[in-house]
Amino acid sequence: MGVEQYCPPLFSVAPMMDWTDNHYRTVARIISKHAWLYTEMLAAETIVHQQGDLDRFLAFSPEQHPIVLQIGGNNLDNIAKATRLANSYGYDEINLNCGCPSPKVAGHGCFGVRLMLDPKFVGEAMSVIAANTDVPVSVKCRIGLDDHDSYNELCDFIYKVSSLSPTKHFIIHSRKALLNGISPADNRRIPPLKYEYYYALLRDFPDLRFTINGGINCVDEVNAALREGAHGVMVGRAAYNNLWNTLAHVDTAIYGAPSSGLTRRQVLEQYQIYGDAVLGTYGNSRPNIRDLIKPLFGFFYSEPGNNLWKRKADAAFQMKNITTVKSFFEETLVAIPDTVLDSHVAELPSGRKDLFANVQGLLPPPYETREEEVVVYA
Repeated sequence: MGVEQYCPPLFSVAPMMDWTDNHYRTVARIISKHAWLYTEMLAAETIVHQQGDLDRFLAFSPEQHPIVLQIGGNNLDNIAKATRLANSYGYDEINLNCGCPSPKVAGHGCFGVRLMLDPKFVGEAMSVIAANTDVPVSVKCRIGLDDHDSYNELCDFIYKVSSLSPTKHFIIHSRKALLNGISPADNRRIPPLKYEYYYALLRDFPDLRFTINGGINCVDEVNAALREGAHGVMVGRAAYNNLWNTLAHVDTAIYGAPSSGLTRRQVLEQYQIYGDAVLGTYGNSRPNIRDLIKPLFGFFYSEPGNNLWKRKADAAFQMKNITTVKSFFEETLVAIPDTVLDSHVAELPSGRKDLFANVQGLLPPPYETREEEVVVYA
């Protein structure tokens, strides 16, 4: 299956650890046919050391295309092996994580956002990935980290990686990372957003493709970024915590496709078939009911009955007679009014009008490449 047969990645769902698993991606794809979906970050070492159980980590249904595998790592041999092992699963792109600020990744593991301090290695890693796959490759990074947060330093990273490798696509989280002990959650909130850095990259690297990430919370704001010239937009928590109201608008409002006409009830009916088919298939009773229902906790966001449904869900997880997704829904969905279950997606919610106000007036001075520092990838 070739990437060219899919709509371009104008909208993508961010890779989120413990969130964008196979179950989430299944329900996301039922709702949106055109959104690009990313896996959770998988460490290259995990892929290499789990060769006997790869389906658990890498398998996905054909319906999930277009889908991107995100890997993390700092060992070129393992990155190469992991890429080769993933090839048979048919991902549409392979992405290297250079943005995660988690201490488990950026600290002891010395990968994630710390790799931004070593663009030469990242260029080598991307060349290794590209040499071991036939699909496009990309990098997801921050705009900087700690005191290495100038626009020129970001450009140095982009220039060196793209010059040393065939990488032509960068996903830019428009905040820097702080590695001084604050949590990953605070790293998504405390460092200020600098969208002007992203839009300056479009000006200074016209031959590359950039996706903007960070602080964009609804489809209306996605379209605002696209109107400002963004090549693509990646949405994270909003696509999980407000699942229906975000993804149900993607195909129509962003891609101009006809509405699927699905209601929430019909989405759940399709997801139930999937859920009951995969219950316990990993062994040790995994995935269990709780694993399969977790992606749905944002499905009724702000709707009548949402809180009662969550309380019923917590109780149902403890009931011995709840052994299937079907029985779980029969027990809990009585909390949600039929008007919610059977209605089509509501009008597109409006976003913040000033999100990209005057961004063009804030652009930093143009970047001047230092050609002598790298050998350009051939």
